[in-house]
Amino acid sequence: MDKSYQPETFETRWYRHWEENGHFRPRGEGTPYAIMLPPPNVTGTLHMGHAFQHTLMDALIRHHRMRGFDTLWQVGTDHAGIATEMVVGRQLEAEGSSRDALGREAFVERVWQWKAESGGTITRQMRRLGASADWSRERFTMDEGLSRAVVETFVRLYDEGLVYRGQRLVNWDPVLKTAISDLEVVSAEEDGSLWSIRYPLSDGSGALVVATTRPETMLGDVAVAVHPEDERYAALVGRTITLPLTGREIPIIADDYVDREFGTGCVKITPAHDFNDYAIGQRHDLPLINIFTAEATINDNAPEAYRGLDRYEARRRVLADLEAAGLLVETKPHTLMVPRGDRSGQVIEPWLTQQWFVRMDGLAKRGLELVESGQVRFVPENWINTYRH
Repeated sequence: MDKSYQPETFETRWYRHWEENGHFRPRGEGTPYAIMLPPPNVTGTLHMGHAFQHTLMDALIRHHRMRGFDTLWQVGTDHAGIATEMVVGRQLEAEGSSRDALGREAFVERVWQWKAESGGTITRQMRRLGASADWSRERFTMDEGLSRAVVETFVRLYDEGLVYRGQRLVNWDPVLKTAISDLEVVSAEEDGSLWSIRYPLSDGSGALVVATTRPETMLGDVAVAVHPEDERYAALVGRTITLPLTGREIPIIADDYVDREFGTGCVKITPAHDFNDYAIGQRHDLPLINIFTAEATINDNAPEAYRGLDRYEARRRVLADLEAAGLLVETKPHTLMVPRGDRSGQVIEPWLTQQWFVRMDGLAKRGLELVESGQVRFVPENWINTYRH
């Protein structure tokens, strides 16, 4: 006998024996007890968080199995759409190609090819951890059966009025060309500039000076807002200004959101490209003018001189044209919070697009009721506060 225990000598052999003899499968007898593994992303490898969570699930499964329950630990992997797309996209770039050059069908085929090559890493790691899962039922979130279930569930929710489509402002990654959640946006302080621009009153009697960190978005402005208690501008509320570089007339409105002490106390309102402006636009029933494409270039809603320009090239052109027209009042350094996508590192664009939403009022009410009644319990109990929030 070896003087010390060598796990690699025994664990793999015995695990293979247990798996091949079906010791991890449901027996069809006893009270059912099942755990659904939150599927790890097929793009990577397990980390310490996975090891911790898998250990807890495995302990529960083994405990119930030994007590005579009919146990199933359902395992699988997640296709991790955005992350997988990035991995395969980088491979194509290294080959001098791209997903757009391949086309949709060929790109999906390439993703499946990559999954076949790398997708087994996680399941091998789980086996080495000793996870007593029923591998005969292993699934992948793009399997035909699971995809069919997703479509079926979506259609049911739609028919029941629980999912709906609407035009909303989202965090848009112009490189990945997808909406991302707030959790995937990393904001950090960066050095920038604050530009002061003169917006002439339509009747020629004067002008308002507006400060902005994003002058290119002025092409989509639909109003200028002042604070309702700001005496400097009280007489101007309800009148209009002529938006520079576009010739459009837009109203001067009053809203409590405006900070009288910041800049000049006048704020340009671009509901299609700023979350706070979007809220103001909803309150005042303002139009939504989207000036960007999915790649963050200027679209046909802007004057012809700027169409097709990248957002930062458009900024340079707008500033140059404002200066030539004598409307650029001041430029000064300014530190601002810049949102970037945590995967691509690109500056996120608030973008107006059609999105699907779940109607949460009734679902949330039911979810809270189940917890308050004790039918659903949290361990430890203090997590109920996070759930309520």
